[in-house]
Amino acid sequence: MIAAKNVWKYYGDQTVLERINVTVAEGEFVTLVGTSGCGKTTFLKMLLGVTPISRGSLTLAGEPIPNEPGEDRGIVFQQYSVFPHMTVLENVVAAIGFSQRGVTGYLFGQDKAAAVTLSMAMLEKVGLDTATDKYPHELSGGMRQRLAIAQALMAKPRILLLDEPFGALDPGIRADMHALVLDLWREHKLTVFMVTHDLKEGFHLGTRLWVFDKPRIDPQAPEAYGATITYDLSTSRRSDADMQAITQ
Repeated sequence: MIAAKNVWKYYGDQTVLERINVTVAEGEFVTLVGTSGCGKTTFLKMLLGVTPISRGSLTLAGEPIPNEPGEDRGIVFQQYSVFPHMTVLENVVAAIGFSQRGVTGYLFGQDKAAAVTLSMAMLEKVGLDTATDKYPHELSGGMRQRLAIAQALMAKPRILLLDEPFGALDPGIRADMHALVLDLWREHKLTVFMVTHDLKEGFHLGTRLWVFDKPRIDPQAPEAYGATITYDLSTSRRSDADMQAITQ
């Protein structure tokens, strides 16, 4: 589904990513780990289409990924990407409206009624069906993130991109969100890419774990080389030896 062939990304003289060569099948759940600034979010943005690659090729189903976001790719950030002036229900209905052709995203008549029905069904799946009239500032962090996920799924994307979506949540809430994301991944048959700083979270959620790191470092030119995927592990190999190796 996704193929990266010798992908590089640099900004001027700064190389962020280099020599990325991977393929991802439809339905995989890929988690991305690594130190801050090693290019994980940059790779996610290239998949989304908001950051162009500098060299190589990055394709979706055999075609170059467009240089703009599309309905086939939904994204959820750590900072809640919801509309603060809209209720929970209005936020999800708006996501349907913006996925339709046209400029304003407004829905009327039967289209709006159908959108409300679909939105209520999604809100029930994410556990927000009793909070439809609340505004984002009235929700807990976990509830706001559930709302962001509901928004992202309304366009029925093939790929879901998650950029540290649970980093600001308490451990108990994170466990609930883990269960929710796994349920939605299976139910909607999504291909998921998720950035996380938590190695255990990466092994727990993903079917596959990528470690981003810089194998080449020049002290005289620290920006000359970028990060690449130094480990590509199936999570069936979640042994203590694996975890110890990739944290050293």
